[in-house]
Amino acid sequence: MLHTLEVIFLRIYMVIFKAVTFIMPFKWPQTFEGPDSSLTLVRAMAQRGFKRVLIVTDAVLVKLGVLDKMKAELEKLGVTYAIYDGVEPNPTVAQIEAGYDILVQNRCEAILAVGGGSPIDAAKMIGARAKNKKPIVKMTGLFRVWRGMLPLFAVPTTAGTGSECTIAAVVTDPVQKRKLPAMDLKLMPTAAALDGALMTGLPAHITAATGMDALTHAVEAYISRNAMKRTDEKGVEAVQLIMKYLDTAVTDGSNIEARQKMARASHLAGIAFTQAGVGYVHAIAHKFGAMYHTPHGLANAIVMPYVLDYSLPDCTARLAELARYCHIGLSTGSDQQQAEAFIQRIRDMNAKFGIPTKLSTLKQEDIREIAKSALNEARFTYAVPRYMTMPVAEGLIRQMLPA
Repeated sequence: MLHTLEVIFLRIYMVIFKAVTFIMPFKWPQTFEGPDSSLTLVRAMAQRGFKRVLIVTDAVLVKLGVLDKMKAELEKLGVTYAIYDGVEPNPTVAQIEAGYDILVQNRCEAILAVGGGSPIDAAKMIGARAKNKKPIVKMTGLFRVWRGMLPLFAVPTTAGTGSECTIAAVVTDPVQKRKLPAMDLKLMPTAAALDGALMTGLPAHITAATGMDALTHAVEAYISRNAMKRTDEKGVEAVQLIMKYLDTAVTDGSNIEARQKMARASHLAGIAFTQAGVGYVHAIAHKFGAMYHTPHGLANAIVMPYVLDYSLPDCTARLAELARYCHIGLSTGSDQQQAEAFIQRIRDMNAKFGIPTKLSTLKQEDIREIAKSALNEARFTYAVPRYMTMPVAEGLIRQMLPA
C-alpha cells in the first residue's frame, strides 16, 4: 500500500475534485436515437445553417457505404461536404493535422464525425485545432482547449467508446509511444445520433471488444470514489443493458434491438465516466495501445478482471450491488460472494467472446515503463477505489504476460 499520509492526501484531493465535478456545467449533446437517427442528425445540422461540412471518418466505413445515406441527405439539403477518411485506430497528431488541412481548404463550418472512438476523437481535435490555432500537443491535458472547437455532430458506428458524449479526446504520439488525453468541457459534441442500424455489419470480435469497452466505462465509473447518484443511475442502466444484450449483438449482428440497446448502453456509460472518471483499467490499457497498438476495447477487456480483483477489498459492496442489479450470483449471497460472482461473469464473457486472458505482445522488459505510465496517469486524475504502488502495478501487469 501507499504511505498512509499519501493516501489521505490523495483522498482529500479527490473529495475536492468530486465537489468541483458536481458543479461543472456539462452541456450534454442533443441526442437522437433509433434506426436512421443519423439522417435526423444531418437534418438538424442543416437546420442550424451549416452549409460547408467536413466529414471525418475512416476508409473502411467509406468503402462499406456506411456514409452513403448521410451523404445523399446532405446533398438533398444543399450542404456541401468534404471527406477526410485518413483516421486510423489510435489517431496521431499527423492524422489530425491532415484532417485540419482539408477542413481549411474547403472552408468548412462544422464537422460530422462518423465512426468509432478514433474518428470522433480525431474530429474533436480537428475542430479544436481550427478554433485555437495552436499545436495539438498544446491542447492535451486538462482544460487547455480555451477557444473551444467547431460545432461537432457525432454518429458512433460502434457501441463502446461513448466519445459522442464525453469531454475527452485521446491523441497518440507514436515517437514517444504514449497517449495524450485532452479533457475540456468545450470538447463536448453539439449533437449525436445513436443509430443501431449502422452497427449491424460490425464483425463479432469488434462488437465484443467495443461492448466490453463500454462495460469498463460503466463499472469503473460506478466503483470510482467520484461516483454520485446521477452517475450511478447511468452506470447501472448501462451495465444492465450490456449484460442483457451484448451476447445477442455478438452472435446475431443483424439484431436491430440488440444493436440499439448497446448503442444506448455505450452512451450512458460515456455520460457516467465523463463525470465519475475511470481508473487503472484505462491507465494500463492506454499504454498497451500506445506501445503495442492494442485496440482500446480489447485492452480494457483483458485488463479489467485483474484490476477488479486487486480493487475488490475496497469496493466489495459496490461490485455486489452491480451483481444484484444484474441478477448475477445467488440473491442470498454475501457482498463478497456477489462481488466475486460479478468479476467471474466478466471473465466468462471474455472467454465466450474469444478475448484472451493474456496480452500476446506484452514484453517483460516493458512492464516497468507500463506500470510507471499507468500510475502517473491515474495519480490526481482517477478516483480509484484502491491505490497501487509501483511493485503492485508491475506484479499485476506481469500476470498478463503470454505463456
